[in-house]
Amino acid sequence: MADRNDTGFHCGIALALAFAACTWPAAEAISEAPGPRFVQDRFAIGFFGDPPESEDLDKRFREIADAHFSVAIIGELERHDPAVLERKLALCDALGLKAIVVQLWVESESLADGPACWGYGIRDEPNTADFPALAQQIETLREVRPGKLGLINLFPSYASPSEQLGAANYEAYVAAFVDQVDVDVLCMDHYPRFLPHSGDGREAYCSDLAIMRKYALKKGIPFWNFFNAMPFGYHTDPTEAQLRWQVFASLSYGAKGVLYFCYWTPTFRGPEGAFEFPKGGAIITADGRRTRHYEQAQRINARLQALGPTLMQLTSIAVLRIGPQGEAAKILADSPLRALERAAEDPPHNYLIGIFRHQDGRRAVLIQNYHFAYTAWPSVAFDAHPQLVKEVDQRTGQEVAVADDSPEIDGLQLSLDAGEGRLFLLPRQSGGE
Repeated sequence: MADRNDTGFHCGIALALAFAACTWPAAEAISEAPGPRFVQDRFAIGFFGDPPESEDLDKRFREIADAHFSVAIIGELERHDPAVLERKLALCDALGLKAIVVQLWVESESLADGPACWGYGIRDEPNTADFPALAQQIETLREVRPGKLGLINLFPSYASPSEQLGAANYEAYVAAFVDQVDVDVLCMDHYPRFLPHSGDGREAYCSDLAIMRKYALKKGIPFWNFFNAMPFGYHTDPTEAQLRWQVFASLSYGAKGVLYFCYWTPTFRGPEGAFEFPKGGAIITADGRRTRHYEQAQRINARLQALGPTLMQLTSIAVLRIGPQGEAAKILADSPLRALERAAEDPPHNYLIGIFRHQDGRRAVLIQNYHFAYTAWPSVAFDAHPQLVKEVDQRTGQEVAVADDSPEIDGLQLSLDAGEGRLFLLPRQSGGE
């Protein structure tokens, strides 16, 4: 396992500085009656790194809304004047955005609030030794800000077990967290690598998503995850397909929120004074210019906004991995997919398949192209009559008839761009007319 200073996981540096100064009262000082819990009412499309205070802050937040984000984490890079936070919250409200406020250096009764406030950042990258205190902070927040989210972001699996996790392995770390800390959203970040020479990190990313899925389902809460959108350390600058791959992999495992790292390019330095992000290259540069990632995020987020209402109604049932050496028929047994085939000239099978139950009793299938450098053209057969299978249109969010992308070829052909996923809805009972 790599040393944490080499992994490039920097999201918590500024957050941890703020969280360390938290001055909330002890749990003993509050009522024993729990306050109302946070309820997520929309798919979370968010980011780390909000725009700094400036005269054109209204323009900057309009830019966020125009890129189809739904939630902003605000105040994490500096201890803002309360008036600035109020202005940011007002802008979020006016633009239909929700906000998670990192402002925990103030007394709990003085936390910023308003219609746009979804909740507060509590802690980033805690060790298991921190869990009892975090449990008290969640109880306190629920009392003083009923219905608000207390967001705690967990380490990824490549953190050091002894020094960072404080657990024998990653699953033990997450299991201890959900057992001790009564959160309303489970969250972690993991930044996969995509190049063979530096190690393909996609399987580890999926492994962490699987653990998030398992314990979110066990607790009956949603999970979110941060993913990488910029170059730093040994992480190369992700392509749009690699951004798309990270997003749709999260959706395949049932995530109810995805968070970009980063939106505004950070300028802070590490503990020893080293500049953390010399290349820059987040969605917006440190001096306020859009990078190519802005339009990329805008395109991806528009799809997420269209899919979001349906995604919020789905519960994950299973996740299937069909790799190049996998026997598709065997893996798909008892799933809503009867067959998944390919033409001889196409790349070998490489898919993630999420199986879900819709709130109305129907079934859902998300098929993702696991390749981030090749398109895929699978021939698929569902276990329901083709006329009863619908696709969620990623432009409108409407349920539409499934179009055959290669009607001259026998069977139903699907075109999947690199890293892309497509979501299908099937009847409650298989095979019905």
